[in-house]
Amino acid sequence: MTAVPRIITDNHSLLTHYQELKKGDIVLGRIRLRPQEEHLLLDLSRRGIIGIPSFISQLCSRSKAIQARLCQWAMIPGTAVIYTIHDLLEAVNQFTGKGVGDVVVKLDGRNAGLGIFRYRSIEDVYTQSALGLLPYPFVVQPFVDNCRDLRVIVLDDYWEAYERYNPDNFRNNLHCGGTAKPVKLTAEQRELCARIMRSNDFCYAHLDLLVTEEGKSFLGEINLRGGLHGAAITPEEYRQKINLIEQNCCDKAVANHQ
Repeated sequence: MTAVPRIITDNHSLLTHYQELKKGDIVLGRIRLRPQEEHLLLDLSRRGIIGIPSFISQLCSRSKAIQARLCQWAMIPGTAVIYTIHDLLEAVNQFTGKGVGDVVVKLDGRNAGLGIFRYRSIEDVYTQSALGLLPYPFVVQPFVDNCRDLRVIVLDDYWEAYERYNPDNFRNNLHCGGTAKPVKLTAEQRELCARIMRSNDFCYAHLDLLVTEEGKSFLGEINLRGGLHGAAITPEEYRQKINLIEQNCCDKAVANHQ
């Protein structure tokens, strides 16, 4: 008879029993990690431990650089991840050669619009980086003017979307003074969100979509959690849905183990 998997539900238990965990054991809930501890997610995955949410989705949520590497196909064309000055030099050649003007830089690990900067050219980014004022890694992409900014919340069969807008700031985050109004997603936008979630094993997500004047939608970023300011769902309803999704995933993992 197959042994019942151990289910870890808090960080203290995870760290206490870390070395004892075996293939098929389950870590239920997001793991709280300090910077530079992300390697634990790789180790747990290698050992066959099951993460709910998945370890890859937790890793994506912690890093805009990783998101851009894994979801580049869904982002603004030209989006690049910069790990070193050599990567940035290559980006200078690419952006300048294509006549790209303004660019956006996203610092890794920053949220609520506080790590997003607009520069007049990729050369300005190079100057800031060479002077040690931009920490690696970061994401750089062409600035696209007059984009709509949509926040999408996906909790299993619950979908909600609202547009964020700030006439005085290209950062439309509500934390930065933006306002919100509900919107209805197109079938193409829903499929884009679903494909991004499937490809990175997200069981629930907050996604930001950028919609160009031509009507093309691109991924801004994805996260397991996000602010609910501007959303119709209440914090209590949100917690209940998250808990139900995680418990259902856990039940399926236990059933598959037996």
